[in-house]
Amino acid sequence: MTKLGNLIVLEAYAKVNLTLEILGKRADGYHELRSVVMPVSLTDTVTLAPAAQGEIALTVSAENWVDTQRLGSPGDNLVVRVAHLMRRRYCTDQGVAIHIHKRIPIGGGMGGGSADAAAVIKGLNKLWNLNLPIEELTAFGADLGCDVPALVHGGVVVVEGRGEIVKPLMDKALLDGCRTMWMVIVNPGIMCSTAVIFRNWRADLTNPSKIINNIRPHIQNGDAGAVSEILYNGLEGVVYSFFPEVAYASLVLKEAECLGVLLSGSGASVFGLVKDRAHGERVIQQLPNNLWRMLVQTCPVV
Repeated sequence: MTKLGNLIVLEAYAKVNLTLEILGKRADGYHELRSVVMPVSLTDTVTLAPAAQGEIALTVSAENWVDTQRLGSPGDNLVVRVAHLMRRRYCTDQGVAIHIHKRIPIGGGMGGGSADAAAVIKGLNKLWNLNLPIEELTAFGADLGCDVPALVHGGVVVVEGRGEIVKPLMDKALLDGCRTMWMVIVNPGIMCSTAVIFRNWRADLTNPSKIINNIRPHIQNGDAGAVSEILYNGLEGVVYSFFPEVAYASLVLKEAECLGVLLSGSGASVFGLVKDRAHGERVIQQLPNNLWRMLVQTCPVV
């Protein structure tokens, strides 16, 4: 977060799910999840400025690969809802003008909208001098979407429940020593229906209890090869069966000899872990032109 005069500027980090376990359906209709969520270096830039009393305004710009028509009207955007809810909950009549410059593909399973919401939550806390602790901001985010709490918290975390339970993957001493990893993310340019995916999800026979414990030391060491052996997404089969374009994106990453390939969230983005930047650049050169691609680093500490 940067303060430039009366402006607050934040980078809203995209995320990937290194693991995503679906543990069953809850009584409230949601699914019980457990996931290792990792921010990556692809970001939207969010700028907040003071506005007239009670005014909440949003403008958006974007890189040429982002289809802003998928955003809908500004009044329906999640960040506008965030600002209204924070104003009511914390009893302030201050206004805000929000500008988002988008780089994260929309509806791509990388939490772009949730990342923007998380950035606005943290930015308004500063702009409006609310002085709320990160624990309260994370809890506030749980009312706004499954990915928002993890992205408010920041860094590599374990998410449980329907997304509202967020814990650091490791204690601070280990986290500070985490090494980064490189990955190539591809997106076929479609949006996957989360409702269709979860409606058709069926439990599998994995042993989820061991996944997080096994992956933790390899993330800490930045060992992309070892992490690749443990990547897991319980939604992958149903997504690939209903959305063949996403299955194709996975196939081309495997054919380009990534160390490990996985669907992020409920899609449509797929990522492939690589040995280093040079390996990632070689992978990108092998990909077909009809796939959006980006070489990024993981951000275990944000």
